Amino acid sequence: MNEWPRLLLLLALAGIGVTVLGSAAIWLMDEERRIRRALKRVLKGAPEAVILAPGRGRGAGFNFSTGAMAVAWDSGGWLLPYRIDELVGAELIVDGQILARVHRGEPRKPLDHGVEHAARVTLRLVFDDPHHPDFDLDLWLAGDETRRRTSSPSDAVQEANRWLARAEAVLRRPIAPHTLTRPAAAEDPAEPDDEPPFYLDQDERF
Repeated sequence: MNEWPRLLLLLALAGIGVTVLGSAAIWLMDEERRIRRALKRVLKGAPEAVILAPGRGRGAGFNFSTGAMAVAWDSGGWLLPYRIDELVGAELIVDGQILARVHRGEPRKPLDHGVEHAARVTLRLVFDDPHHPDFDLDLWLAGDETRRRTSSPSDAVQEANRWLARAEAVLRRPIAPHTLTRPAAAEDPAEPDDEPPFYLDQDERF
């Protein structure tokens, strides 16, 4: 009988330990945190602006102090860095139609009406890179309404539109001389260009 209190105490401590470990694992595996950590690493500093495609493991971020930006997918497992001046445009695409866009050297096409219902809302970033010229972030897909409580196609459109304004501000900046090298080592030009040039292995992801 005297062993029961000790046994119950051990079971309680074991339960607390499992809960703590589980919470830590969830925290480390959280999609947004993983992407932000990966962007911070490749940009050599915390990104000053970040956009995420929730549930898709994709994101993008700027670091103006280093003059760099990067896109990430696979929840930060793969990244592709750019110089900020390699960004040449951004587009808001709803159900395959470009509703708003900004491109260097062109007048801005503003969003002239709201969107209440859509099957797909995408922000496309366009780069001056023949190998990787664009990057899509699906901010809303059909079926997301069953997985999210607060977001909507209208929210996704507004978020993308805010990023068009950020992109426009970047595009208005004078292009600096190309003295900045990309934060990650480039691939050997002789290698086939069928995989992204920057990868974090399993140990580096946490």
